[in-house]
Amino acid sequence: MNTSVTLRDIAKALNLSISTISKALNDSHEIGAETKQKVLDYAKEHHYSPNRMAKGLKEGKTRTIGVVVCSLDNNVIAQMLDGIHKACTDKSYQIIIMQSKESEKLETACLELLYAGGVDGILISPAYETINFNYLLSLQKSGIPVVLFDRLIDQIHTHKVGADNFKGAYEATMHLINNGYRKIAHLNTNTILSIATDRLNGYKQALADSGIEVRPELLRSCNYTGATTLNENLEQAIKDYMSMEDKPDAIFTATDQISTKCLVILNKLGYRIPEDIALIGFTNTDLAEAMNPPMSTVYQPAFEIGQLAAEKLISLIERKNFDEGFETVMLPTQVQVRASSQPKK
Repeated sequence: MNTSVTLRDIAKALNLSISTISKALNDSHEIGAETKQKVLDYAKEHHYSPNRMAKGLKEGKTRTIGVVVCSLDNNVIAQMLDGIHKACTDKSYQIIIMQSKESEKLETACLELLYAGGVDGILISPAYETINFNYLLSLQKSGIPVVLFDRLIDQIHTHKVGADNFKGAYEATMHLINNGYRKIAHLNTNTILSIATDRLNGYKQALADSGIEVRPELLRSCNYTGATTLNENLEQAIKDYMSMEDKPDAIFTATDQISTKCLVILNKLGYRIPEDIALIGFTNTDLAEAMNPPMSTVYQPAFEIGQLAAEKLISLIERKNFDEGFETVMLPTQVQVRASSQPKK
């Protein structure tokens, strides 16, 4: 049985009008400091909680934000969600988190549910499979603000917050080159999203600036739709690389899951890292230091990406900075050097 205290209950107990109680709780200048404090103390003591639904109907807002991500079992995504949660809590917004599992169909279903639930705005990191963004565009046209984070696309005009993937990939590849590796393979995902193309282009630019030709046979795209498929793709790619006559001496991996799984598979197949093949990849895992060997990584400011994206969305919902135009913010990455990419002997 719900016995929560209402405005009417507080008004009756303190012998004040409901209007006075409401204004006091909303910190109105019309109410004196002493009365305000008396109301706040009573509300706190009796665990008063405003009816969010009723408040939302009155304000025309639910103070709820929908967040769509690829998957929750991902270090980078978990850290971004922490940042989103911090920004939303600071501004008294709730979040509803949904997973697309890299499926365009499931992503659309998530968005439909969030729209039906009356969210005030959408934060989305699109699925790798998604190539049609019409539903997102239709949400925007209907007045729902949308902000993209992590995985960015050109098809939607809005605020976008991500990592500087081109620079991160460039610096990781240059690190390998400077350590004596010249035959560098690249493992990426099969997607049109900028996260993949920017990292591929950063890799290619580092090779070009070092006078190294891009070898198409050293570029592989992995299917990201499921863990089993990804594992199979990765294992096959590594076996193919290592059976080449002119095999690679290093691998640069483009995503969190590819990076960690690649190290596991190389160990499983009995290759010594970095003696047989060096490795560096994008991943924010806290376990990089504890891996065998400790893994060189490109670290993304994931928490900050989530926090800033949420702040941008809340500013759109509250129509602050609405006339300033949309921004694309690329936060800097950081190469963290460990044993897996030590100088070539």
